[in-house]
Amino acid sequence: MKVNLVNKKAKLNLQDTIKFQLVTHCYLNKIVMSDSQLDCLTLLGIKGEYDLTEFCSIASSQGIFKTTQSVRNCLVKMEKEGFITKDGKNKKKIIINPELKVQTQGNILLDFKFAHIESEES
Repeated sequence: MKVNLVNKKAKLNLQDTIKFQLVTHCYLNKIVMSDSQLDCLTLLGIKGEYDLTEFCSIASSQGIFKTTQSVRNCLVKMEKEGFITKDGKNKKKIIINPELKVQTQGNILLDFKFAHIESEES
């Protein structure tokens, strides 16, 4: 069987590395997400576990969403879709769901292999 191999290499910063993992997950699972939602999750990936109220203020001040309430609304949706987890009662902590296996620290090498195999017609 002959395969046309496409090999691409790039050095990405941490933000782009996290975002690429999230975009790939969304694409493979046919999940539609806005740029603002992706930016919000990427920021959470960079920050790691974070206090919910503080994170909403940071995301709002960086212009990802206009208000802290918009950030909260986004996070509620992301929690329902399994992208984040919340922990705690009064001062809730949020984090990207560990089950997604999104790498956010240290040296990261992303090694994705995707293939399309045409059916053989004899």
